[in-house]
Amino acid sequence: MAKTTSFLGNRYWVLRHGKSIPNEKGLIVSSLENGTREEYQLADEGMNQAHLAGQSFLKQLKDASIPIDNVRICYSPFSRTTHTAKLVESVLNLPLQPPQSKVIENLRERYFGPTFELQSHDKYSEIWALDEKDPFMRPEGGESVNDVASRLINTVATIESEYQGCAVLIVSHGDPLQILQTLLNAAKQNTACCDSFTSRIESVKVGPVLSQHRKYALETGELRAHKVVQNVNSKDVRLDDAYIYSGAA
Repeated sequence: MAKTTSFLGNRYWVLRHGKSIPNEKGLIVSSLENGTREEYQLADEGMNQAHLAGQSFLKQLKDASIPIDNVRICYSPFSRTTHTAKLVESVLNLPLQPPQSKVIENLRERYFGPTFELQSHDKYSEIWALDEKDPFMRPEGGESVNDVASRLINTVATIESEYQGCAVLIVSHGDPLQILQTLLNAAKQNTACCDSFTSRIESVKVGPVLSQHRKYALETGELRAHKVVQNVNSKDVRLDDAYIYSGAA
């Protein structure tokens, strides 16, 4: 039997929240205190994006013959991600409650610090320039790329320990999701390391990898799935490369 290069026990999809009211206003809302306010949930366009993403996810599940009972939705506690998760679950006819749905605080938005909070989206370019130069450097009072990577590694490790053979949808934010994708794709290519999730991911949590996270940016309401590869010498289906499917309008 050929050895699989997979180090994940579940199939993963990531979904960036639909267009939010802060997106429409051009505001950075990254603190947990502000982000959970109801006034910062989805805009009308974002609700439509979330619905379309739910339909796309449902189609992919059906195409892969994955039963709804095997679906697990993990989402950030921010109002815009909670709103998105609720709309996706309504398409799937799932309850927003355990075991099929779970809010995870570590999937929250990257906190950019008080200097950037409630400031213009134009300020993002300053943060990303800093990230490219040194992903271990924190914006004043905020989180570095490395900080976010560390909490995401812990989150996925927990999901891997709790679920096996499930279709896991992670509903989160732009920076966390692009950082997560950066890590997973780098770890996938690092086949010389080891098979355990944590060891494999930690081995690629280095500056040259983390500084490139913007390559995996998502639009609002965009859904991305990890490609399922059939082992030619086995009936086991594993995860490998990534492909993109956009649910954005």
